[in-house]
Amino acid sequence: MLRVGLTGGLASGKSTVAGILADLGAAIFDADGFVARLYEPGAAGETAARELFGEAVEDERGAVDRARIARLVFGDPAARQALETRIHPLVREEIERRFREAEDLGFPLAVAEASQLLEAGTEDRYDRVLLVVAPEAERIRRWSARGRDPDDARRRIRAQIIPDEARLRATDVIVNDGSVEDLKRKVQALFRAWTEVASRP
Repeated sequence: MLRVGLTGGLASGKSTVAGILADLGAAIFDADGFVARLYEPGAAGETAARELFGEAVEDERGAVDRARIARLVFGDPAARQALETRIHPLVREEIERRFREAEDLGFPLAVAEASQLLEAGTEDRYDRVLLVVAPEAERIRRWSARGRDPDDARRRIRAQIIPDEARLRATDVIVNDGSVEDLKRKVQALFRAWTEVASRP
């Protein structure tokens, strides 16, 4: 089974790409979703956030607020690194479990969608790493169209790996600067290339 890591910066379109790959027959799982569950009450992420940052990440009811965590760590590289050191190993473990499960089910290709894949330095765990990129102005427009703060988008983009470095570490790059149909054609072509290589003896 071909193991693919799918990544890209904020609002680059990686989730849309994941959906297209799922329609083509790939097993898809969302590593960012794993992270969200880690911050549920009593889970390891909540514990780590409280131990590292105390009341700074609590909302008015005393619960850990992921939005407060994001504001804190995207403005403080040391805080972000401290949190990621606790969280990333747990996410990697779950990704490996999902890959094994997909292989047991007979999928020819499985994709882990992970926004922090390159930041975590985990690209060597995949057979292919697909990077989705888009112009920064378009990414901020998409973020704002969802009712979110464009300044928050800029902060998050500054905290992420720069596109030129990301391109050097990916095995495949899709530029998402056109219509959804354009994006679909690009993904379909790449999927065909992957499956042809995987099917060779």
